[in-house]
Amino acid sequence: VALKRMLNFNVPPVKNSTGEPVWKVLIYDRFGQDIISPLLSVKELRDMGITLHLLLHSDRDAIPDVPAVYFVMPTEENIDRMCQDLRNQLYESYYLNFISAISRSKLEDIANAAIGANAVTQVAKVFDQYLNFITLEDDMFVLCNQNKELVSYRAINRPDITDTEMETIMDTIVDSLFCFFVTLGAIPIIRCSRGTAAEMVAVKLDKKLRENLRDARNSLFTGDTLGAGQFSFQRPLLVLVDRNIDLATPLHHTWTYQALVHDVLDFHLNRVNLEESTGMESTPAGARPKKKNKKSYDLTASDKFWQKHKGSPFPEVAESVQQELESYRAQEDEVKRLKSIMGIEGEDEGAISMLSDNTAKLTSAVSSLPELLEKKRLIDLHTNVATAVLEHIKSRKLDVYFEYEEKIMSKSTLDKSLLDMISDPDAGTPEDKMRLFLIYYISSAQAPSEIDLEQYKKALMDAGCNLAPLSYIKQWKAFTKMASAPTSYGNTTPKPLGLFSRVMNTGSQFVMEGVKNLVLKQQNLPVTRILDSLMEMKSNPETDDYRYFDPKMLRGSDSSVPRNKNPFQEAIVFVVGGGNYIEYQNLIDYIK
Repeated sequence: VALKRMLNFNVPPVKNSTGEPVWKVLIYDRFGQDIISPLLSVKELRDMGITLHLLLHSDRDAIPDVPAVYFVMPTEENIDRMCQDLRNQLYESYYLNFISAISRSKLEDIANAAIGANAVTQVAKVFDQYLNFITLEDDMFVLCNQNKELVSYRAINRPDITDTEMETIMDTIVDSLFCFFVTLGAIPIIRCSRGTAAEMVAVKLDKKLRENLRDARNSLFTGDTLGAGQFSFQRPLLVLVDRNIDLATPLHHTWTYQALVHDVLDFHLNRVNLEESTGMESTPAGARPKKKNKKSYDLTASDKFWQKHKGSPFPEVAESVQQELESYRAQEDEVKRLKSIMGIEGEDEGAISMLSDNTAKLTSAVSSLPELLEKKRLIDLHTNVATAVLEHIKSRKLDVYFEYEEKIMSKSTLDKSLLDMISDPDAGTPEDKMRLFLIYYISSAQAPSEIDLEQYKKALMDAGCNLAPLSYIKQWKAFTKMASAPTSYGNTTPKPLGLFSRVMNTGSQFVMEGVKNLVLKQQNLPVTRILDSLMEMKSNPETDDYRYFDPKMLRGSDSSVPRNKNPFQEAIVFVVGGGNYIEYQNLIDYIK
């Protein structure tokens, strides 16, 4: 909503205006691109009158009779380039939108350039958008994509970090969270664990919200801002969790569709990049091997299959793709028939959209054909993505890893020794083995004896593992208070459900032989349990000493005594150091 408003020159788009949109160009930097691309497709941009979208730092030609909407971070180099655009008189008028608030001095730089270029009247509007976060789902956002290593777990937990570096990281995180709440139009009540990076974030965010509320003239949370009325009257709870409370989950191998895609494929900002395997045909001797094609697919909110199955266990996904395929095949004759009615042979989709509806027959064909073709496109997409995931599962025995780790984390009896798993040359990459061993090390109540540890280390080294993570986790475990009481993950092991019935049929796209059909039993992960206690106001040793901040209270009274005793209706969970799709899925299942 906020982006559409910005692209409409910062006035809310009128619902049913029949007029053409105003044609305009959109100029963004990499940050702006990352914010827009998961939310608006090229077609949606075109519908809003965006004819061209260009990177700020690319060579752009002058288009003197068109307004330009800029959406960039207020950095030194971006502002220099904008001033250059003004001097070169590239566009008719300029709408400048900053992703994060611009400083007074930088604003003056732009003003000076505009005066120098005689372009003051052309700078139509300058806005702070407070959109410095990336929304990936209706209920999930990340801080950034461009320099995410700057706010990563590693950045925050480096032993040699200086105070000033830490301050910068915290400010970056707080800036994005602040933007998030401005866009929501809500002031949260903040809870966080003590003595952690999460606490530093909470203190800074509380201060920033408080200062903004005090400044009544410029407060971003008054009157009819965007978020008014989006939420119930009750304020949301913000739970700031520190990644260090649970390091096993992010290392854990996954079994649900979205988490697997993220774990084993190249998946960023809702786009998955695959290398197409070029089939089995042998290359004639002496010929250059064929180049692998790279294909990218967008997994979006409008993809019904993805929305329905992204949280399902993988075997279920394979089965569903198969069912979709079969139901489509039943309709395939219909597609052929429709195409022949419309006189289109082959796959010329351009021709389909050009046809006019001159007969009743055509009208029905025109309406149902695009729908069927879209269905086919989604089936092909998920067949390709699921096949790529399946190749990883089979070649790395990820089903075995997943099941074994679940047993370790739930303290069940193990059916084969950890040493055998690590030493098995056919199971997993060195990284898989390291992840497995770290989970074992983190989850065990007693650290393994030195003799055992040496044996494990040797096996890991023989398997080609880099032991650096282990030495970090050793120190981490010695250092954290949590080590005294290992986090409990509930006692649930996945139940194997026999082999895949339908998928094993010969007609199936997916050869699932030997892959375990594991179903998940619902259990709450630590992050979910913490949320549950804080939302429902339950007493729980994990959360009883969490700090409580209410930026609306006049004095910053720091107490862990919550003011309101009622359960919360809405909550935002943010993991300082990075959440992951397992936890995201777990929270969604918890809500259900």
